[in-house]
Amino acid sequence: MDFFANLALGFGVALSPVNLGLCLIGVLVGTLIGVLPGIGPIATIAMLLPLTLNLDATGALIMLAGIYYGAQYGGSTTAILVNMPGETSSVVTTLDGHQMARQGRAGTALGIAALGSFFAGCVATAVIVLLGPILSQAALSFGPPEYCALMVVGLVAATVLASGSVFKALAMTFVGLLLGTVGSDIETGAPRLTFDIPQLAEGIQFTSLAIGLFGIAEIIRNIENPEARGVLGTKIGGLLPTLADIKQSIKPVLRGTVLGSILGILPGNGAVLSPYASYTLEKKLAKDPSRFGRGAIEGVAGPESANNAGAQTSFIPLLTLGIPPNAVMAMMVGAMTIQGVIPGPQVMTKSPELFWGMIVSMLIGNAMLVIINLPLIGLWVKLLSVPYRLLFPAILLFCCIGVYSVNNSYVDVLLVAVFGLVGYVLAKLDFEPAPLLLAFVLGPLLEEKLRQSFLISRGDPMIFVTRPISLVLLLIAAALLLIMILPSVRSTREEAFHG
Repeated sequence: MDFFANLALGFGVALSPVNLGLCLIGVLVGTLIGVLPGIGPIATIAMLLPLTLNLDATGALIMLAGIYYGAQYGGSTTAILVNMPGETSSVVTTLDGHQMARQGRAGTALGIAALGSFFAGCVATAVIVLLGPILSQAALSFGPPEYCALMVVGLVAATVLASGSVFKALAMTFVGLLLGTVGSDIETGAPRLTFDIPQLAEGIQFTSLAIGLFGIAEIIRNIENPEARGVLGTKIGGLLPTLADIKQSIKPVLRGTVLGSILGILPGNGAVLSPYASYTLEKKLAKDPSRFGRGAIEGVAGPESANNAGAQTSFIPLLTLGIPPNAVMAMMVGAMTIQGVIPGPQVMTKSPELFWGMIVSMLIGNAMLVIINLPLIGLWVKLLSVPYRLLFPAILLFCCIGVYSVNNSYVDVLLVAVFGLVGYVLAKLDFEPAPLLLAFVLGPLLEEKLRQSFLISRGDPMIFVTRPISLVLLLIAAALLLIMILPSVRSTREEAFHG
């Protein structure tokens, strides 16, 4: 009975004219930035964070969530038509999607990608509905030691699942934790690492770090490496797959949905890894693996379903445990914090309209994406011809105005420039900034729970071992680190991200 009452509450919130409009804006913007390579949902959400100050918490998160899963749809368009993935998760789609387009089957590839993504998105939303209340109820029994251990697992998993070198990801995690300590001590109020700059007394602003590392750094990288975008000259053709195509795609869509739903919950790059895992699975299960890379429809259906399912189930640890599993969810934590909402199990009890409103909006957003994406394919193709030199000055100006508007502080704008240069240098040296952002968000929470744990135990560190849940979580973190030392696991990991 409670379930149906909550669902009714969610529909009431999501179908309000304002939230419906914000959902539509979110999925449209998400599709747009997915179509245009070189921007991405992380940078876009970072840029739009200041705008959420004028929205209520539910509306802001509905819009930002729409941007995230909308980008998964948009990324497939450029992957198929231009052989240029708009999103990291769409890289695999280029392998067979673009080959299908070259064979005159672009419409079929786009259609099966949209339908598979819609199905996966609906299933992933149902998974959130089922697991959300259970995990929230379990998390209410967590004390400071359990939360502390859980955040350690999150940081370790984010490091292990980050693309590139594990040691570089570990270094980024430590830098993020260090940046999180800047400001006033949470107990004594004494300044830490502020260098006598009054504007840093409350710490580094999340928006300054996020926009600098992801927004400005991405702009510099794209200016340095302008990419030629040649849109496929052949006709796109019919967008509805034939019965034979659908029959061939059903099992890959189902497998991709299950795989993406599971991997999306994992901290780190689980959602990004899911299409790679789906493609590998489909190729191994195929009777003729040589078809892959030459226009196999399974190579589009499985990965596209997996990446959309992964994008949506990544909301589970955020909404139920308060732990962001990836950089985009870290942005969501920033948005929730700006709105005065504390991520975690209390969201369901204290703000049920936010939790259920977001869930129902995902169902509505997925339907919107199918309806608006396929008829607007021609428009998205035309947008690909917009020169980057016209986009970047506007994006840069928007970033600076947005950051300044948060605290009316010029120091925040200067920090954006500094972090932008730092992010560019990190990218050139193959350091992934996502673990840094996750550690920056989790660091203060980890410190707070660590101090509370020591207060409870009167300084005895054995509290983490004597409590079963925290012990199990710490053992999981240790196991992840030990597994990564194995050469076979490390080589498989590199193949997953770069193969």
